[in-house]
Amino acid sequence: MSLPIVIVDGERTDAVPATDSSVLRGDGCFEAIRSYGGRLFRADEHLDRLERSAAALDMPVPDRALVSAWIKEAAEEGGDCVVRVVVTRGPAIPGLEGSGRCIVVAHELPPGRTETTLWPVVAPWHSAGTWWSLTGAKTISYAPNLAAGREAKKHGADDALLVAVSGVVLEGPTFSVGWCREGEVFTPGLDLGILDSITRRVVLEIRPDISEVTETLDVLLEADEVFVMSTTQEVIPVVAIGERRFVPGPITAEIAQRFAELVGQ
Repeated sequence: MSLPIVIVDGERTDAVPATDSSVLRGDGCFEAIRSYGGRLFRADEHLDRLERSAAALDMPVPDRALVSAWIKEAAEEGGDCVVRVVVTRGPAIPGLEGSGRCIVVAHELPPGRTETTLWPVVAPWHSAGTWWSLTGAKTISYAPNLAAGREAKKHGADDALLVAVSGVVLEGPTFSVGWCREGEVFTPGLDLGILDSITRRVVLEIRPDISEVTETLDVLLEADEVFVMSTTQEVIPVVAIGERRFVPGPITAEIAQRFAELVGQ
């Protein structure tokens, strides 16, 4: 089966009504799950987070057994791919009846990288520790994050590193960040309102000694190693943040290897 594979409410179609809340309002939530040879990685944890995001949005989610069947079907046919599941509120204009919609898309992996470069971008839209009703929710409203990525590319970097107005390091537009200094490993804490990344969670299982901290960019730039964690990139070293260069180091390599071994089980 060629990619992409699209399933909308259990039906094989790539048609989503123009009146849907995802189109008109950017109102919905999603998950992106890695499929390794047709085997979904940590699918239950992703679906748990999807349900939490939907609850924060006061949005219904289809029966979990149905969603599980749809994403499994897409993964088994897609093989090595990314399976996205999107839940929307349904019709977004007056006069139309309907409940929520579930969209499943299996698509090719983005081009792989063995290392990456980042450019610091101030993110005034990020809660950065100020709680509100959607803190921690994985919503489809990604326009600010994507704009940050484009800004970073203008400076010749691969992607952005989001920094709070206060200078505190947060996360990437689609990934978590960690760093090493004098043999210790650090990552921003969830109390900053960053996403509870599944990959980050797995890395914390691999290295339970990692400290969750609140640190400013100038402290991060003093690190010996920096790495990013995401569903699509897994764990890869950062070789530059702005003008500061880094050399991939042994701690990042060990975490990446252990993660690769885990997903290969």
